[in-house]
Amino acid sequence: MLKTLLRPALRAIRRNALRSALTMLGIVIGVAAVIAMETMGAGVAAEVGANLSKLGTRLLLVRPGETQPGSGGARSDAAPFTLADVQAIVREVSGVAFTAPMDSRAVEAIAGSRNRLTSVIGSSSALLSARAWELDSGRAFRDAEERGAAGVCLLGATVRRDLFGTADPVGQRIRLGKISCVTVGALAPKGISGLGADQDDFVLVPIRWFQREIAGDAAVKSIYVAAQEGVAPATLTAGLEQLLRQRRRSQHGGSDFSIRDMTEVATATLATTRALRAFLGALAAVSLLVGGIGIMNIMLVSVTERTEEIGIRLAVGALERDVQLQFLAEAALLASAGGCVGILVGLVAGLAGVHALHVPFVFEPAIAALAFVVSAAVGLGFGYYPARRAARMDPIRALRYE
Repeated sequence: MLKTLLRPALRAIRRNALRSALTMLGIVIGVAAVIAMETMGAGVAAEVGANLSKLGTRLLLVRPGETQPGSGGARSDAAPFTLADVQAIVREVSGVAFTAPMDSRAVEAIAGSRNRLTSVIGSSSALLSARAWELDSGRAFRDAEERGAAGVCLLGATVRRDLFGTADPVGQRIRLGKISCVTVGALAPKGISGLGADQDDFVLVPIRWFQREIAGDAAVKSIYVAAQEGVAPATLTAGLEQLLRQRRRSQHGGSDFSIRDMTEVATATLATTRALRAFLGALAAVSLLVGGIGIMNIMLVSVTERTEEIGIRLAVGALERDVQLQFLAEAALLASAGGCVGILVGLVAGLAGVHALHVPFVFEPAIAALAFVVSAAVGLGFGYYPARRAARMDPIRALRYE
């Protein structure tokens, strides 16, 4: 039965090979778009998940500026933290593994004739652990350098490449604006984040040096606080809230700071990435409908061209069901072939996309199988009306058609 249906369908498709290829093009584009978007989305989700998992489940981010009950909005006048606050956290809050105070400014980094506008981050070596940065060469800051506000720096991979190319920057002096510092280490590249930001475009300096030479004040804009093994983030959060409310003289149960569990941030980021992936996949799937409309259009033209053939078949005893199945087989074959080609094109496009985004290639067979099934279903769905129209022709009128 299947062989009887496929042979005439293949002959009809070969009879108008160019038209058949153009008809399949809509399905090819639709399936390829879905596969490529899903492949890149899966790669981005995997990269985001891997990066966020490196942050650990015991990390808190403390920032000034939080909504207060009944205030109706965020406090814009919240005072920044100071290094004294950071020292008090280490001294008075139990269960703290390490702290990493942080502030940043956009500054031009210059080495010889090369320059780059980048972000200069003032912090400590503990930030490397907090943000899962690894050294590629050189070393981290020494305690004496941090305490003494020494002019030393660590380069992110993007800044290192732009300023020094493939050369080792360790021991080289660079300028940050008008102030110079010595490079003591270079960090391994992390690439583009799932949200599109370059994670390697920064220069890290000791925060005391940053405050004196770059910022010109003693402000600390945020603090990473890591809990010790066995200490729940909720317990550490309670201790931080109590200490900071006392130091900042918060009243009426409110607070002018926020404490965010990075696990919650990771969960929210992954949820956003998945939602964006689903949206892009749905958007790409719309092109499958366009391809289905193209199949319907061409099948209607084919029915009109083959009216006399249909009349002869019906006149010699062919059943309406036979004629309908023949045209449905043609539509399904066109859509299925387009689906197979679309899967291959989509995988190639997805591979190129993940390479450009520097994220892992994640092939999901279920998505490819689903795309193929949907493409065949689109062919059957949009081919039904032309097939039904062919099957219901009056044999006498069909034989007299010119």
